[in-house]
Amino acid sequence: MSKTIAIANQKGGVGKSTTAINLSACLAECGKKILTIDIDPQGNTTSGLGIKKNALQYTVYELLLGECSLKQCILHLNFNNHDLLPSNINLAGAEIELIGVNNKEYILKKQIDIIRDDYNFIIIDCPPSMNVLTVNAMTTADTILVPLQCEYYALEGLAQLMHIIKLVQERLNPNLEIEGIVFTMNDARTNLSLQVVENVQENLNQKIYKTIIPRNVRLAEAPSYGLPINKYDSRSAGAESYRLLACEVIRREDENYAG
Repeated sequence: MSKTIAIANQKGGVGKSTTAINLSACLAECGKKILTIDIDPQGNTTSGLGIKKNALQYTVYELLLGECSLKQCILHLNFNNHDLLPSNINLAGAEIELIGVNNKEYILKKQIDIIRDDYNFIIIDCPPSMNVLTVNAMTTADTILVPLQCEYYALEGLAQLMHIIKLVQERLNPNLEIEGIVFTMNDARTNLSLQVVENVQENLNQKIYKTIIPRNVRLAEAPSYGLPINKYDSRSAGAESYRLLACEVIRREDENYAG
């Protein structure tokens, strides 16, 4: 069993990298073999997993340009069952450098197909914009997981994202599905968060995860220490939430596999 999930939202600051880091780490904690792919030039997932991104010789950038092999690129992290395909700011130039390259939308997919069965889950952190990097993630992925912040403008840009996913399904990856929506940065003290969740549930015909990720100080601190939340503060509300999300992801996949 192998599944590739791209974590995408065109709106920045919704907990996309936080979800990529911590969902990956909690899946690995459950004994699953995980590859996390950072295809965002900001490299937040790379640094959040304890890697000094600007000191790297090989990243996903060199891989996309054919300047290194996949084996040279993949890092084995200091956490059990967890590997990383890192990125840094160099990746920002990929859009221009890939102009005129044939089948540039499938470069990542062709590489990942070689090692896909080595992992139970492959988690891809996408940039907060629609470009050749995001398209590569979507052609590689089986499903798209959309983090949605519990705030007034939560639905802004979501319709556009769904439209882009539909275009990718029609033209590039007919097997792509919506994994579901996960609410992030929830403040249980406010009525607004509850209203946003109810609004999305009423108006969006998509799978919604039961687990809601809270706004949590420890969750915000963890990346600066280069640790996922389950290693930084195992008992925090953030760690418990991402463990619950990982369990939901595993359970859904087991049900799909059995069905």
